[in-house]
Amino acid sequence: MAEAHLDAPRFKTDEAAREHLESLRWPQGPVCPHCGGADRQSRLEGKSHRPGLLFCGHCRAQYTVTVGTVFEDSKIPLHKWVLATHLLCASKKGMSSKQLERMLGVTYKTAWFMSHRIRKAMETAPKGVLGGGNGGTVEVDETFYGRKRGYDKRHGPHHKRAIFSLVERNGGVRSFHVPNVTAKTLKPILQAQVAKSATIMSDDAGQYRIMGIPKDQHHTVAHLRHEYVRGNVHTNTVEGYFSILKRGLIGTYHHVSEQHLQRYVNEFDFRYSNRESLGVDDQQRAAQLLKQISGKRLTYRRTNGRA
Repeated sequence: MAEAHLDAPRFKTDEAAREHLESLRWPQGPVCPHCGGADRQSRLEGKSHRPGLLFCGHCRAQYTVTVGTVFEDSKIPLHKWVLATHLLCASKKGMSSKQLERMLGVTYKTAWFMSHRIRKAMETAPKGVLGGGNGGTVEVDETFYGRKRGYDKRHGPHHKRAIFSLVERNGGVRSFHVPNVTAKTLKPILQAQVAKSATIMSDDAGQYRIMGIPKDQHHTVAHLRHEYVRGNVHTNTVEGYFSILKRGLIGTYHHVSEQHLQRYVNEFDFRYSNRESLGVDDQQRAAQLLKQISGKRLTYRRTNGRA
């Protein structure tokens, strides 16, 4: 699929943006978001009807392609939503709300809320387990970001927020903002996210040694002894992902509160799991995101953690 140019019609007019969104969400024709009906759907094209309005002959409800999605009830032009989605999908280290403000010609508050709605759409429900049950290799590691108020530099990373990531080699990544990196916290995540037949690779941190992982499936590198690669045993893949994550959080977003950290982590997970080396270009990545915008409403109150 050819790369999208920013002068494409769907980035300029609502009509083209709506047609693009409909082609992605309804490749076989309109589907009612209220009852799921796929036949007896008709377009309302009278002068008093807003563009893109449809009528369901089953439940007799009216709807558009944005109903039930993160774009619903938005006064922002649809073509700006589609453009913002493409920009966030195409920017490897993310794009700040200030940059979106300048490029979209909206207020900072609007750009900030748009970016959070798009990150909400980037949440991907895990399908199956990493490793796929075929003996794949999954690298696991944790990293730390930010600082808490009143931190003490002398006492290690305890003042920071922990992120636990699992990366399948030549596959996707799943990351979790966790309260700590103890075995009690990480073991349930590992058990739920990784196939029992997968090979797990980690550093020699103590928490991994007491998780009960079968020795023939768990290989470690001794970072404390400056061992980073031993044949095929390493955690370079997950550490490479952390480098992208950190450069984005620190270099692009500068400050991310603990309240929103998981949502930003989901953003980087989505792009990494749909990266170019897996055959997914910018346009395909944006198209994939637009296909999964359903059922992910996000209000301003929820964005601020008040509901």
